[in-house]
Amino acid sequence: MGEFPIDELPLARRLALSYAPARVRAQVLALLALDERLAQAVSAASEPMLAQIKLAWWRERLQEGPEHWPEGEPLLSHLGSWPGLPAQLLPMVDGWECLLADGLSDAVLRDYAEGRASAWRSIGPAEQAEAVMHSARDWALADLALHLGNESEGKRVREMIGQEKVSRLPKELRSLAVLHGLTRRALAKGSVELLDGPAAGLVALRIGLMGR
Repeated sequence: MGEFPIDELPLARRLALSYAPARVRAQVLALLALDERLAQAVSAASEPMLAQIKLAWWRERLQEGPEHWPEGEPLLSHLGSWPGLPAQLLPMVDGWECLLADGLSDAVLRDYAEGRASAWRSIGPAEQAEAVMHSARDWALADLALHLGNESEGKRVREMIGQEKVSRLPKELRSLAVLHGLTRRALAKGSVELLDGPAAGLVALRIGLMGR
């Protein structure tokens, strides 16, 4: 497995990763790093077509498998540690691509949240998969709401967040629980900063240790 430079992740994600048990830490890192790379592909592109090209590159890599991957991309090297087939991560690419639609309808937002959340399901116990998906979808929608400039679309996303019933997550998913808690806190405060001071750190500590 190649070494992925963890300092490329935003500070909040690095903090969340620190609460992942050793047995799933590599898997959580792979998920967070790919999610961050896809987010950058969508948000940094000046034209939707440019974002689609970048997303298509990742889709092709995940479909073809590690034996065909080019060398020199640390994230790809790290994704080789993903248990099972890398194609399990394809829904995440599809989810991010939903945001390139002309408008963010309820259906588009549901597909976005479902796709972005799907990979988390493979980390926790199978019997808690639905609870994990609820929390992961809620986190994905809250994260999107933090960064939407369109007021009407932001309102619609917030309304969808309220429809998600969130449960306590297993220890394997403490990283998700921390990100979810910090994101919902920032959304309630009207801030885009997840770590805006000592209080945020205490929230992360409480969730990381207790699960909520």
